Amino acid sequence: MNRILPFIISIIFFTSCAQSIDQQWLEANYIKHEAMVQMRDGVSLYTSIYTPVNVSDRPVLLVRTPYSCAPYGKGWKSDLLEYMTEFLDNEYIIVIQDVRGRYMSEGEYLNVRPYNPYKTGVQTDEASDTYDTIEWLLHNTDNNGSVGVTGMSYPGFYATMAALSGHPALKAVSPQAPILDWFKGDDVHHNGALMLLDIYSFAPYMFKDHNNPLQEDHGLPSPVDTSAYEWFLDLLTIRNLTSALPDTLIFWNEILQHPDYDQYWQERSLEQHLRDIKPAILVVGGEYDTDDCYGALNTYRLIRENSPGTDLHFVYGPWPHGGWHNIDYQGLGCIEFGDDLSGFFMREIEYPFFRYYLEGKGRKPAPVYLFASGSEDWQILDVWPSSDAKNRELYLTSDNSLSFNHPVEDFSSSSYISDPFRPVPFMEDASVRNNSYMVADQSFASERDDVLTFRGQVLDSVIKVQGPLEVELDLSLSTEDADIVIKLIDVHPDGYQMLVRWDVFPVRYRDGYDSPKPVVPGEMVHIRFTMNDIAHWFLPGHSIMVQIQSSCYPLVNMNPQSFLDNIYEAEKEDYIKSEVTVFHQKDAASRIILPVVR
Repeated sequence: MNRILPFIISIIFFTSCAQSIDQQWLEANYIKHEAMVQMRDGVSLYTSIYTPVNVSDRPVLLVRTPYSCAPYGKGWKSDLLEYMTEFLDNEYIIVIQDVRGRYMSEGEYLNVRPYNPYKTGVQTDEASDTYDTIEWLLHNTDNNGSVGVTGMSYPGFYATMAALSGHPALKAVSPQAPILDWFKGDDVHHNGALMLLDIYSFAPYMFKDHNNPLQEDHGLPSPVDTSAYEWFLDLLTIRNLTSALPDTLIFWNEILQHPDYDQYWQERSLEQHLRDIKPAILVVGGEYDTDDCYGALNTYRLIRENSPGTDLHFVYGPWPHGGWHNIDYQGLGCIEFGDDLSGFFMREIEYPFFRYYLEGKGRKPAPVYLFASGSEDWQILDVWPSSDAKNRELYLTSDNSLSFNHPVEDFSSSSYISDPFRPVPFMEDASVRNNSYMVADQSFASERDDVLTFRGQVLDSVIKVQGPLEVELDLSLSTEDADIVIKLIDVHPDGYQMLVRWDVFPVRYRDGYDSPKPVVPGEMVHIRFTMNDIAHWFLPGHSIMVQIQSSCYPLVNMNPQSFLDNIYEAEKEDYIKSEVTVFHQKDAASRIILPVVR
């Protein structure tokens, strides 16, 4: 069911207070306390507690972070005045905690520490640390007995862990762009392909030794000091790139030791654990999130499928990573989506969610809030994807066009040569990476001979695509392996080729992420995978475009295109050209399946 903005406004009877919340107001109305909160195994976690003055029986809002709850001692966390003003205005007790092993907290830090559903005694994980923290807060703050947890990105992972803690006082949790599975999606890999540029930049900060307790942790210097595309291409092999890193990085080396979806990655995934969730959940995601779009979409999907008794809510809008907390956000690149997207979210969705479940006030939030790029209003849905969406198969055709009709040719194909020493850049200027690449003009790729481009007719009516994109390709390789990068593009009337969604799939994983298998050169293979959901309207006068290539460099690690048991052990001589042939014929009809809402 679709219900748009006027209805949303009519159901909201929370209105934001007009008073300005600034540093002076904060100092007059809140007191800061700090404590070392002891966990069941004796390890203590550094915790900052911001309490409203002369007020009692207030809800607690907890954030657990690996990125520091600084400033320590005097001073106020900048987040308070950046995106927590609604909670300050409504006199919440706000708590920010350094997770185990980070900054001023004791213990050992582990990236995406596995959840242990069978722990006993003093065994711990991030869920038990949350439980113990909540228990301490209930006895050491003047609260109303209700606790909420929120967090974005890595803190979103800790928010999901909180939902698994089982503490009866935990009433509401909001995982926002949460890490869910670092092999299937999110920051480290997409479908098992290494997200080289992002994770290589992240590694010197998060994958080194964490010699806590300490108040400042600046990380190690990044070795990338010139144009990213040329710098990575010059080194090329993972061996060379590892040698260029400033220190031995434990988690980086563990990534290299586990190239496939083995037990190491499986036990670090939260996908198997998202069932029987007790607190209410508000999952938040951005369609143009460069980091954890997969985590938001699949956290929501798995809870909906496996925990039907959970009060579950979902927000999806045209934001980059964390853009919903940027009050000034209007759009990406040259594309504008609206002038109050984030303000509306914080005022009318985020705080009212916690208000309802922690204070018992207001009306129950809607199941799904959606703002599609290309639209002009928020929509309310009963479920995501919309139950009104119907799959339409968009076929590649022999004349480099797209059609909703099944091809009739007995034989039809298109080919290109993928050269690992001349990879396709992830955007025209691939010297740096910023959020705008998610909507970057793809005209430069249309002009390359190693990119297949298929374009549909100019639309005479809107096509509303809302949901996951299924990709089915029949292809052959002249080598034993290659990556397939596919892009869905909105061609504007002025010629701007706006990227809407892209993803990568290594052909070796066509039988499963834990079962890599070489291709027989020249033999047709069928691959099928799911791209992250979109919420995009292709408007009249626009056209749909699909591009296929085998590199997206250096955003994605270059596949050597030789099959190796461990792809990260490839030497320079293993990098070879591959001829990629994509079939679009009667018995091998390559296509993208679009969920279209009429």
